[in-house]
Amino acid sequence: MNSVKTYTLFTDHDVYLFKEGKHYKLYGKFGAHSVEKDGVKGVYFSVWAPYAKKVSVIGNFNNWNHKDHILFPRWDGSGIWEGFIAGLTWGTLYKYAIETARGEILEKSDPYALSWEQNLQAASLVSTTWYEWSDQDWMEKRHEKNSLDAPISVYELHLGSWVRQGDAPNRYLNYRDIAKKLVPYVKEMGFSHVEFMPVMEYPYDPSWGYQITGFYAATSRFGSPQDLMFLIDELHKNNIGVILDWVPSHFPGDANGLHRFDGSYLYEHEDPRKGFHPDWKSYIFNYGRNEVKSFLISNAMFWLERYHADGLRVDAVTSMLHLDYSRNEGEWEPNIEGGNVNLEAKTFLQEFNTAVYKEFGDSIITIAEESSDFPMLTKPVHDGGVGFGMKWMMGWMHDTLDYFKEAPEHRKYHHHKITFASVYMYNENYMMPLSHDEVVHGKASLIYKMPGDEWQKFANLRALYVYMYTHPGAKLLFMGDEFAQTGEWNFTRSLDWHLLQYPVHQGVQSLVKDLNHLYRSEHALYENQFNKSGFEWVEADDLENSVYVYLRKGKRRDDVLIVVLNLKPQVLEYRIGVNAGTHWEVILNSDDQKYNGSGADADILNEKHEEWLRYPKSITLKIPPMAGIILRQRKDKKYKLHRIKHKK
Repeated sequence: MNSVKTYTLFTDHDVYLFKEGKHYKLYGKFGAHSVEKDGVKGVYFSVWAPYAKKVSVIGNFNNWNHKDHILFPRWDGSGIWEGFIAGLTWGTLYKYAIETARGEILEKSDPYALSWEQNLQAASLVSTTWYEWSDQDWMEKRHEKNSLDAPISVYELHLGSWVRQGDAPNRYLNYRDIAKKLVPYVKEMGFSHVEFMPVMEYPYDPSWGYQITGFYAATSRFGSPQDLMFLIDELHKNNIGVILDWVPSHFPGDANGLHRFDGSYLYEHEDPRKGFHPDWKSYIFNYGRNEVKSFLISNAMFWLERYHADGLRVDAVTSMLHLDYSRNEGEWEPNIEGGNVNLEAKTFLQEFNTAVYKEFGDSIITIAEESSDFPMLTKPVHDGGVGFGMKWMMGWMHDTLDYFKEAPEHRKYHHHKITFASVYMYNENYMMPLSHDEVVHGKASLIYKMPGDEWQKFANLRALYVYMYTHPGAKLLFMGDEFAQTGEWNFTRSLDWHLLQYPVHQGVQSLVKDLNHLYRSEHALYENQFNKSGFEWVEADDLENSVYVYLRKGKRRDDVLIVVLNLKPQVLEYRIGVNAGTHWEVILNSDDQKYNGSGADADILNEKHEEWLRYPKSITLKIPPMAGIILRQRKDKKYKLHRIKHKK
């Protein structure tokens, strides 16, 4: 006898929107929901399996028997199976037993489950995302913190390896325990946001979370959904935004996952030229299928709504947009226009960005990880763009690291790797990343990418950070880089926090802290970070000395900084052109003793009221070796009083 009762949460309009690819709140309909029917409490189940012959719910409540609790197919041809099972409560383990058209029985976890087990079988759990939030102040004002006009400095981290149990290094900390350590650290360091590598449920630790099976489930490695919400809540209460890595590009072929979900290629393309990823051995979503678009856009909405995420960094956008990504000739099929752009994926990303910005406005950010020069990624959809808020500036990252790897005497041959970014840095809204991908797989840690002896390595890294923080665009730094971790990132253990007993590592950490606070306090560093009026080269062509000089400019005429990079191990007395009527003071020197530098002073030796290069006057600056120097235009008292009054 079937123990399932008829029940539905779907209206006809819900089904219509789902089939049109326009239902963006499916998590309120699909999955397992605690409900009451005829005065009896239980759980309503619903799942999309249009090619299944039969779908039943199996679990620890029926000894995993697929004959007892058979769901009902909806009459409307939607492919939705649903029903009510009395007596079930939160914590019940379950899967769907799906009988395929060929008679196979597939045991699948729930694509919309809110929690999953941590084992090879990984059943779903009846769960809830109920949580009593206390971040109302942040949520009301976060549009100011997430604005393109705001200083955005992101600390990227992997929750499983940021820190581990001190007495049990092989054990993960709970989300709540992480909060106790992470929140005060990020706040003290001055980062405006954290970015979590995927927190969605995934089966394989070495994937770092990028091979997701439970798209709606917070990984139970670190606790419950409420534990993750607590972590985000605590960050928000301390004015720290939260960006989540989101992976709508592919999924693994685990038996309990989305692959061949009802015996057909339901979520993925059947054609392996579009549906299989050769690098990651995973399966690519079918962006042309409306129900799949509804699933994915609803998933984005879910993390932004239920978990109060402030942004989504969309992984592997390049692979989504290019049909020939990582494929040889003959292994891909051109689009209907004869090109290599995946037009269905582009349309999906446009619809995703349109939907989330319509729902949340400018209180959230979407960020594309995209390594090609795909046009108009951060331009509005109504103007033909893809609609992202920002894009990772991968070209800047690669050119910069290639340059800094060079020995100082060879840098003159690569001088314009640094200046080249200024040609295109306003084509998109860029975030400057020094991400996890650069410190794994034999690439070496950032400190060991630097040439020379210990002093030169640390001096180079400090100069690199000055360059990054003064370059137009938002910032992102991967965990451990802020104190010059020496080893490559290892996801199986904690960062090497013990290095902070050494002054050289303390010095780098102190510099990053000061740069974060300077970035947030100096209007010139962020007000025009996506505007051409915010940057000006003063000296871009001094190959022999490997010196770069540029201005960063705010919206007020006298909100101006001069940035000087001396990327050779030599002290210079360097003449710099400046505007008439301006006076300058040094506000940061990466070679300062407090950063464990050599302690060489950065002094303004003289000012001359005569033309130098194209400027009407000049200053001569003593520049320490291998250093980044920031000078601020001094303001008169009248200006200061006006600004203080204006702020009130």
